[in-house]
Amino acid sequence: MKKKYHYVIVTFLSLFSAAMMYPMAWMLMISFKTNADIRTNKTKFFPEEWTLEGYKTAFAKAPIGHWFANSMFITICITAAVILTSTLIGYVFAKYQFRAKKMMFVLLLATMMVPPQVTMIPRYLMIQKMHLFNTKWALIVPALVSAFSIYLAKQFITDVPDSLCEAAKMDGAGPLRIYWSVILPNIKPAIGSIGIFTAMANWNDYLNPLLMLNDIDKMTLPLGLVIFDSQRTVDLSATMAAAAMIMMPMIIIFILFQKQFIKGMTLSGMK
Repeated sequence: MKKKYHYVIVTFLSLFSAAMMYPMAWMLMISFKTNADIRTNKTKFFPEEWTLEGYKTAFAKAPIGHWFANSMFITICITAAVILTSTLIGYVFAKYQFRAKKMMFVLLLATMMVPPQVTMIPRYLMIQKMHLFNTKWALIVPALVSAFSIYLAKQFITDVPDSLCEAAKMDGAGPLRIYWSVILPNIKPAIGSIGIFTAMANWNDYLNPLLMLNDIDKMTLPLGLVIFDSQRTVDLSATMAAAAMIMMPMIIIFILFQKQFIKGMTLSGMK
């Protein structure tokens, strides 16, 4: 009976995965077709003739390289900052006792209930007053801290035995040394999960760049793709090539860090 259920589950998950992956695979195949092939063979999955013309057109007609570099810089800065701030703040909440600790943590979690659209206008006004509008820092500065990432890090750090921290203290280690040498090595799954969540959210972000950026050369890939598509509605090959270039970095990152991501979600239990 267990084997039968196992086959049913595997079959269901395989069909569900295929349904989820088909649009991405179709987009990738379109990027290797010519526009004539797309128009004449609309239902055919594979190209009649494999070509890189779509990718060449995308790079020739739009500053894809600038957009890619902007997205990469912003994503790396935010991801590194969020990992640092979330693990540090989570370490304080998990291993230190201080006045109003529970109230502060509840307030922190309460910010997760506020839709980002509510803070959109205040965030925009603050960025203007800080003279950061139309710069990469307009996207980086508001995203340096993440309440969800702090919560996730705190859950993992709570499970790190206090005896390890006490042993480090007896050896003369200070708070930052304990954080670096004891806490971080024991929460690698959490760091992997936080990194993937943060990188994906900021790499695919469209609304914030739309609000904060004006110049074409300063745009990120998702925002640039919309402009590129609106200017070349008939060039499906180039549009799909640009979309594929947006998709591939995140797929590669997930493939490289999927073990840490899955382990992080499993061990945390979102308790």
